[in-house]
Formats: sequence, structure tokens, C-alpha cells
Amino acid sequence: MSRCAYFFGFSIVAILAASFVGSAQAVTISTVPVGDPGNAADSTTGFGAVNYVYQIGKYDVTASQYAAFLNAVAATDTYDLYNSFMASDFPTVGISRSGSSGSYSYSVIGNGNVPIFDVTWGSSARFANWLHNGQPTGPEGPGTTETGAYTLNGATSTAALMAVTRNAGSLWFIPTEDEWYKSAYYKGGGLNAGYWLFPTQNNSTPSNVLSATGTNNANFYNPPRFTDPTNYLTSVGAFAASPGPYGTFDQGGDLFQWNETAVTGSSRGVRGGSYNGTALGLRSSYGLDDVPTDEFFDLGFRVASVPEPSSVILLFIGIVALAIARRRVPRRSALRARAARIVAPASGRSSRESLAPAVHGAR
Repeated sequence: MSRCAYFFGFSIVAILAASFVGSAQAVTISTVPVGDPGNAADSTTGFGAVNYVYQIGKYDVTASQYAAFLNAVAATDTYDLYNSFMASDFPTVGISRSGSSGSYSYSVIGNGNVPIFDVTWGSSARFANWLHNGQPTGPEGPGTTETGAYTLNGATSTAALMAVTRNAGSLWFIPTEDEWYKSAYYKGGGLNAGYWLFPTQNNSTPSNVLSATGTNNANFYNPPRFTDPTNYLTSVGAFAASPGPYGTFDQGGDLFQWNETAVTGSSRGVRGGSYNGTALGLRSSYGLDDVPTDEFFDLGFRVASVPEPSSVILLFIGIVALAIARRRVPRRSALRARAARIVAPASGRSSRESLAPAVHGAR
């Protein structure tokens, strides 16, 4: 599939009609187009250069969307897509599981429009495969979770998950660090437009006041104040007047998000900041990495897409040749510096900041 499709003017709502008999209720993924192919990388970090047009989730994957995924494929849950902490890490939201292996069912606790949490990179990749395959209903395996954008074939260990790469022709996938970074920080409108420091189209530190009208607001911890001291997580898109430069929401705050890029031989990239971290985590200069088997209360994901023309709904499609060579990206620094995460989760579990630097580090 060519990556030359240019998506004009407005967001795509990609409603994946399941092509399998007995499919569960369809999940709708709202996306926004990210244009300006061939843009320059951020000179201060080396990230953000992408030489093709793509789409990225307007929001994080939500608890409701992930519960639909679980109900479609995880009656047995061979690959541990569900984590029991999804039911207990937060006081008012999450996902519960009932039944026994072979007949598990899953229910949303409270507000299902918050981002899903406690997911590994492997579980995120399996969700992307499920989208790629048309949201089928059936056991975790080939054609549902193990093939598609990523050939997983039962991969669950760190070594096996680090060996996984994106397949050609992938329709849905976890964005690379460059894809994620560009949609969050690149100013757009040209190939050398520059980058914002924060993913709210701003160089000033955002406010953490929950507001649908504030133009530079996000969900993070500003001591001693949480954005929402009752629920901790906020609904995706709650900061309606603080979008990113291409129209995404919550790429800063609420939860950190996995990306596809391998940072070391045993870790993949994480970006965005969270409800329990300071504004430092929202900055373009703040990138983390975790082993792909980690699942944390402050870590979720969003997906990206380059759909086949036949799958695009409410969209005019044009085809343009990409004649601009990809700009060389400076090599990332090999230095790793620890950066403080101050607040423990609502459930009292240990913060990721307590983990050994070998498991989790700032870069």
C-alpha cells in the first residue's frame, strides 16, 4: 500500500466495519491527518521528521474501547491482555472481569471515556492488530491479535517483543516516536515551521486546571494540586480548547503513551506526561522508555493509521507523489538522566519512579 495518500482538510472518523461473522460491537477510532510530509526534525531533540502523510488517533484509546476489544478476543485471555489492576488502580474508573477462563467477560467501571491504563506494549500491539484485522471476534491468535500490523505469534517476553517490527501495508499501528512527536509538537504549515515546547501549541507551561475553555491546559500534577483529585484521570478530549497542532488531544498529561520506537535493546519509547507527574513530562525534551512487558497505572497508548482508500469514511482522498527526500535525523543522545515523578498512584501502588533505572529511564 502506498503511503502517498494525502488526506485533505478535516479529521477522519474511521469506523472499522468488522468483516468476520459474529463480530462484537464496532469500535470507532477518531483520527486527525498529519500532513507536511518531509518536515525537518526538531533541532533540539532530533525527533519529528516524517516524510509521509498519516493519521493519528485524536484521543488515547479509552477504557470502553479496550473493554470492547477484550470482550471480542479475551474469553480465555491467552496473552494476558487484561491486568487485574485495571479494576483497582483508580477509585472510580477501570475495567472489571467476571467469569472463568473460556468464558471471561469484561465491564467498564465508571467513566469509560478515560484512557486505558496498565497495558503492555505487547497488548497495545495486539489491539492494533485487532483493528487492522477488522475487529473480529474469536480467540487470541492468527487473524485476531497475533498477525496483522505486527507478527507477534505468541510473543510475550521482552526479547520476543523487542524483535517485533511493523509489517508493510499496516492499516493500524502504534505510532513511532517521530510520528507521535510530530503530531504533538510540530507547528505545521511548511517543512521548517519549528516545534512547540508543549503539545498544546504553546511554549509556556500549561495550567493543570480542568477546563474545556482554557487554551493551554492539561491533566498533570502541580504540587499540591491534582487536576482531578477525585477521579485522577480525565475524559479524553476534556481540554477541548487545548488541542495539539494537528488537532489531537491529551498528548500532554492524563497518561504517558507507548510508541513503537526501540530506544534500547530491551525498551521502547514512552512520551507525554501523566496526571501524577509534573509539567516536565509534557515537554518535547522529555522522553522515556520502558521494557515492553511493563504495565503501569500511568501508561496507555494511542494508535495511528494509513488506511486503504476503500476504508476511508467522510473523507476526500487525493494522491500526491512524495518527491521530497527524508531529512536526516541527528542521532539521539546516548545519555540517560533520571527525572522525578513525584506522586504515587491513587491505589497506593509504587510509582514507576521507584523502579530501577535499568527498567525505566528518562532521556
